Amino acid sequence: MTEEPTQTPPPLTVAASVVAVQGLALVLFGILELADLSPDRRSMGISTAAFLMGYGVVLLAAGFALWRRAGWARGPVLLTQLISLGLAWNVRDTVLIALALAVSALVALAGMLHPDSIRALTGDRFDA
Repeated sequence: MTEEPTQTPPPLTVAASVVAVQGLALVLFGILELADLSPDRRSMGISTAAFLMGYGVVLLAAGFALWRRAGWARGPVLLTQLISLGLAWNVRDTVLIALALAVSALVALAGMLHPDSIRALTGDRFDA
């Protein structure tokens, strides 16, 4: 049996950083949604802003948890990246947005699914 790593592996650090940036972006989009409220769509704007900010906070927590090597963060992060890839496909006509979504999702997935990252997140129960 080998010792648990004392440092977060670089690929996992990259993944955690990308997830934190995604979380910050969602919080910012929520704030922008609140700033753009109009009287005829107030309830939709408030609920959308609350969803975006809440999801952003969850991603920020998951990014921090990944960096701290907490295994629970894998689920929300994996789901978010798969959703991002689907969104990138849906907005493929807007190339810059599609690229930003796809590249960030692929970088986060690659960092999180790297063998060193899996070993750090599972307590060395994974043999590569």
